[in-house]
Amino acid sequence: MHKIIPFVILASVFILSACGAGSRREASGTGIYFDTVTDIKIYGENADLLLSDCFDICEDMEKTLSAYDESSELYRLNHRKSDRVKVSADLYECIKAGLQYSEISNGAFDITVFPVSSLWDFESDSPAVPDEETIKEALKKVDYRRVHCDDGEVVFDDPDTQIDLGGIAKGYISYRLRSYLKDTGCTSAIINLGGNVSMVGGKADGQDWVVGIQEPYKERGTVYETVDIKDKCVVSSGTYERYFTADEREYHHIVDPGTGYPAETDLMQATIIGEDDVLCDALSTICVLIGREASGDLIQKQGFDVDVLFIDSEHHGEWFKSGGHDAEWK
Repeated sequence: MHKIIPFVILASVFILSACGAGSRREASGTGIYFDTVTDIKIYGENADLLLSDCFDICEDMEKTLSAYDESSELYRLNHRKSDRVKVSADLYECIKAGLQYSEISNGAFDITVFPVSSLWDFESDSPAVPDEETIKEALKKVDYRRVHCDDGEVVFDDPDTQIDLGGIAKGYISYRLRSYLKDTGCTSAIINLGGNVSMVGGKADGQDWVVGIQEPYKERGTVYETVDIKDKCVVSSGTYERYFTADEREYHHIVDPGTGYPAETDLMQATIIGEDDVLCDALSTICVLIGREASGDLIQKQGFDVDVLFIDSEHHGEWFKSGGHDAEWK
């Protein structure tokens, strides 16, 4: 029987305060960025100030990395008038990382998928499958090899190319937040970007954080598995996160850049645990796109230092480490 908890983070994640001069301060807050609920909790001195700074970073990142916000830097880049554009350091680094994982996955993960992904509206009250010919035309504009990063500039070979960083943006933001907090000397914090859970150190008392992994297609807060970790991130991608049904067929939000339709995959969910927020975010999507066997091969080939929980269409799960299997399907 799977446990029910109120959020992705288990109820055991809270601060144990001490008394007197050695007591630890706590600050927490919630905001909405990239249409995602963002929860941040920080422990230690200057927690209130650090929390405010973290939400300022979130706001700046949304203004930088959103493909849909007409005031964002990425939106302006996608509607450029030149094939070579000087961009901010954050946008440059995020696009550069996106191109790296596009290359590693042989285009299964492709940051130029926006002309296709923008056709699918999973937030609509009455979502519909896009017209087949429209998808075919949009696919002609998708190819990460037409984008290049060159000394702070993004260079385009095709004027129709548009970038979508949705598969990597939250990982980049949590990386920025963790880096900022560590630079300030913070030793205990937890960041939850809509299920992308990232930790600075352990809990204030030195113990591990306990994180619950959502079971696909179950009530929010239904835990499939728990992990005890510190100073790492836990990122899940799954077909259950956003989807709709049309003509008795389910269409999920993880779109295959090769077909223009939701990926046909043997995985309902992939959860990645590691120290690199950007890698874990990109890899969780890549795994769902390419499936269980190809994902294992890719992780081994690249030597990624991660732990992965694969969950298949029958709700069977398997832990996989970069060094090989760690557990049987359950």
